[in-house]
Amino acid sequence: MSIAFPKLTPEEAAAMVSNGDIIGFSGFTLAGAPKAVPAAIAARATAEHAAGRPFKIGVITSASTGPSLDGVLAKADAIRFRTPYQSNSDLRKKINAGEVHYFDMHLSLLPQTVRYGFLGKLKFAIVEACEVSPAGEIVLTTSVGASPTFCNVAEKVIIELNHAQTPALRGFHDIYEPNDPPSRREIPVYGVRDRIGTTVVKVDPSKIAGIIETNETEDSGNFDVPDETMIRIGHNVAEFLAGERHRSSMQKSFLPIQSGVGNIANAVLGAMGEHPDIPPFEMYSEVLQDAVFKLMQKGKLLFASTTAITASPEMSKQFYANLDFFRSRLVLRPQEISNHPEIVRRLGVISINAAIEADLFGNINSTHVLGSSMMNGIGGSGDFTRNAFISIFVCPSLQKGGKISTIVPLVSHADHSEHSVQVIITDQGVADLRGKSPQERAQLIADKCAHPDFRDALHRYAALSKNGHTPMTLSKAFAFHQHFMKTGDMRGVDLS
Repeated sequence: MSIAFPKLTPEEAAAMVSNGDIIGFSGFTLAGAPKAVPAAIAARATAEHAAGRPFKIGVITSASTGPSLDGVLAKADAIRFRTPYQSNSDLRKKINAGEVHYFDMHLSLLPQTVRYGFLGKLKFAIVEACEVSPAGEIVLTTSVGASPTFCNVAEKVIIELNHAQTPALRGFHDIYEPNDPPSRREIPVYGVRDRIGTTVVKVDPSKIAGIIETNETEDSGNFDVPDETMIRIGHNVAEFLAGERHRSSMQKSFLPIQSGVGNIANAVLGAMGEHPDIPPFEMYSEVLQDAVFKLMQKGKLLFASTTAITASPEMSKQFYANLDFFRSRLVLRPQEISNHPEIVRRLGVISINAAIEADLFGNINSTHVLGSSMMNGIGGSGDFTRNAFISIFVCPSLQKGGKISTIVPLVSHADHSEHSVQVIITDQGVADLRGKSPQERAQLIADKCAHPDFRDALHRYAALSKNGHTPMTLSKAFAFHQHFMKTGDMRGVDLS
């Protein structure tokens, strides 16, 4: 197809970028991120630094990306600030060393925050596409994220036309942006399968600064085979949801599921697919991974709405070999829609997300190790948790070979408060916190979710408080964490 735009090399595109520019990159998890231009920007940053000149840019993406974007830019010391989410080890080291300014954001808020101008003016949007028309119609690849907003708001758009991605992806996307206040109306998604937008991102052709033609495969990673702990967590979630199905407050036809990404999420979805009392269901989520496609192939998952596809190399092969099968079973939306609180609450989504640690009152830490070191970020978990029909958090009861209890007296960093968290599930069991007072929650979480090695210590902590509504003792609230920092082990903590 003839493209009426300048053809650029990655180096020519990188030469357009100046120190201090703010750039919106496509990509949500490992899916749909540009690869050639970030590498060229990183090379330019290295050369500028060697010449004694400053060169750093503001990096905004839809969520995390892989080594071809976050990794190369972090290694080149090319990032001034980063938002809204990340999971790359090289970037994480820079963030925790104070060398990159990182601010965590709820993913549903990112697009409107960019449109409102709260993050500064975007100089460029750099997006991956599988097709571009002379009229400025861009067909995205395996993620949507905030790419439509980046393209609409940025001064100029640079497109990586990736020939490793098939134009047959046209039709999977449903591109829709709500109006900003005071002209915003309801978002007309009334069912998981509803389509409300267009299949392409439309931009003014005069904004497209050039096309870089590439042929690069997706950054990808494999998922671990579920271990015994993950299998028990998955079983406990499936058993809980099967029981909920028979409650009068939950539809017999089941409700849409949202699931975070990762090995535990795969195990949970796999267990749900095997449970005889869980009927075929739908998903309204932000990421689809291997377990989702397996459930579709088995007929257990009827339809899925998402903003990104993150699959292992083997599952990616199956996806592309069966596009017609999956085309009628999933839709890719902007994250502003996939994560929107209005829709999550309207549809009655059941949210299932992972925690780093949980405390005796139901507060959840999703982001920081020992309160200060950033792991990944809050991502979309808050979007769903606050608005879910049932909000569930899962985690193993132990970490680090038994040296760390994930159930603690008080979380070292709070991302989701006790007011939003309804159910906590570990390999030990299920704590249903709905309608429970703080004292009842503490008893239930210690008994049902904590590992036996820490159960008595948690009960001793709760018993320290003699007065007040919440059994909190400030002098011992972080005793588990402090003991670990001194000894490398939470076991044997002194609560006298």
